[in-house]
Parts: sequence; C-alpha cells; structure tokens
Amino acid sequence: QVQLVESGGGLVQPGGSLRLSCAVSGFTFSTYAMSWYRQAPGKERELVAHISTAGGTRNYAEAVKGRFTISRDNAKNTAYLQMNSLKPEDTAVYYCRARNSKSDYWGQGTQVTVSS
Repeated sequence: QVQLVESGGGLVQPGGSLRLSCAVSGFTFSTYAMSWYRQAPGKERELVAHISTAGGTRNYAEAVKGRFTISRDNAKNTAYLQMNSLKPEDTAVYYCRARNSKSDYWGQGTQVTVSS
C-alpha cells in the first residue's frame, strides 16, 4: 500500500523555523523525484521545491529561495523541507509528491501557520 505521510507542521511566529518530513512506503523511494507543494486558502496549489532522485538537482520557487531547503534520505525513505525565516504568507497546507515516469503519488498534507 502506497503511503506518503507528512509531519512537522504547526503554528510558528514570523521569523521562526519548521522542518517538514514526508515518510513514504509502498514503493521504491529512490526512483522517485520528490516535491513539496503548498496551497493557501482561496489559492491554487503551487510548487515550492523539487529534488531529483539522488538529490543532485534541487529547484525552488522564487518566493522561498534562500529560506527553504529540500533534502532527502533514500536510506530512510523520507524527504524533508527545512523552512527558515518564515513569513505569514507561507501559511498553507503543505503536500509532498512523489513522481516518476510511471506513477504519481501525493500525501495528505500538513498545515503550516505563520502568525504572531
């Protein structure tokens, strides 16, 4: 059974940090590129960061460059999103996505709220 389980979300003050995790099972993690998306209320889901299968290529949305870092540990079947210098506009539900040429899987999302 395929599962992607996000964790690490919560309420944080502006300027604070959070680390999201996406633990996967049911497929060969190392053969999937991983991405983090987010969706704020009333807005479309948007790509935040992407990492290739071995981690050699990473891409970020302009809005998070220099503040967020995507990583993965293929031995632990887990992807991460380190979020620093958080802003109120980062408030959203964050989703992880695993994709390759054959399959496309999404997690259920974790809420991140940045507020004082």
